[in-house]
Amino acid sequence: MVKDLIKSLAADYKASIIAHRRHLHAHPELSFQEFETVSYVEQELRDIGITDIETKADTGLVAHIQGKNPDKKIIALRGDMDALPIHEQNEVPYKSTKEGIMHACGHDVHTSSLLGTARILFNLREHFEGTVKLIFQPGEELIPGGASLMIKDGALQNPTPAGIIGQHVMPLIPVGQVGFRKGMYMASADELYITVKGKGGHGAIPESLVDPVLIASHLIVALQQVISRNASPKIPSVLSFGRVEALGATNIIPNEVKIQGTFRTLDEAWRAKAHEHMTTIAKGLVEGMGGTVDFEVRKGYPFLKNAEALTSRAEEAAIEYLGHENVLPLDIWMAAEDFSYYTQEIDGCFYRLGTRNEAKGITSGVHTPTFDIDEDALEIGAGLMAWIAVNELKYTK
Repeated sequence: MVKDLIKSLAADYKASIIAHRRHLHAHPELSFQEFETVSYVEQELRDIGITDIETKADTGLVAHIQGKNPDKKIIALRGDMDALPIHEQNEVPYKSTKEGIMHACGHDVHTSSLLGTARILFNLREHFEGTVKLIFQPGEELIPGGASLMIKDGALQNPTPAGIIGQHVMPLIPVGQVGFRKGMYMASADELYITVKGKGGHGAIPESLVDPVLIASHLIVALQQVISRNASPKIPSVLSFGRVEALGATNIIPNEVKIQGTFRTLDEAWRAKAHEHMTTIAKGLVEGMGGTVDFEVRKGYPFLKNAEALTSRAEEAAIEYLGHENVLPLDIWMAAEDFSYYTQEIDGCFYRLGTRNEAKGITSGVHTPTFDIDEDALEIGAGLMAWIAVNELKYTK
């Protein structure tokens, strides 16, 4: 059976996939600066024997593996390559060699796993019909998102895939298990940059001032009404402010206060309305208290929706590969992912790969300086994605 061949090859290639991951982990690069990484990936693909490779969005690439009857169906597989501006605290042989840069979100896992998947599928290309499009993308961690730039540069064209599959590490799930969710899964993410301007001066004479600190305090509270009194309770929404900067002192009222926050939801129509509500509330409240306001919404990634039919087929394939007990249901996750751009264009399935191992002390969350994985996940990640791809190529409407 093809499944058994895939499992055998995943086991055979495990050591090389781990080596890829450790090399990438030790040599991380920030978003849209993945020049060494993409060169490494391209060379590894050529070493496999894959030569149909195109550069996209400067530091991304697309490659194709053709099976028999290559035009029958096309399925895309995605891996992201960028790291985060975090100083690694793990003491491991593959610790980051670059000060202040770390693969703290598992993109080294995604890239090395997809390289393993590519090697498996290339060796099995006589066992499936259709074409597998490999998408190695930059800049998932930074607006506007590498996925959006890859799409603009034609990553989903020539040929256009019927669907796209992506996987992401999940330190909440034990190694050996994976998670799926059909329908709405991850939130859109917008950044808010607000400047409240008033008239500063001595704190002992507030009657002669327009206090932007007081106004900003009222504004932060008032904006929460966008969620509590404007959003439908059926639509998940989050509004959070993580930075407030009022550079005065105990007896100095500053001229302005800067506020930064995030707005997230899982409905694009409500998202647009919320932007209008927030701007209107801010202008009315601040001006009503004698100040002025600059309110900037930097639109981030759209919400991520997993296609029902594609995700159902992928989940069934995972059950066949790992066993029913190792395939878990996922809840809505209010973090954001630029994989969502692909799902706005074609059917997509974004699932989670378990990497946790409490016995080994591997429990840290993503975006932390102690994040790491149980590397047994790499064999599963590479093999499972290959199996999902082969199964999807067999499906025709």
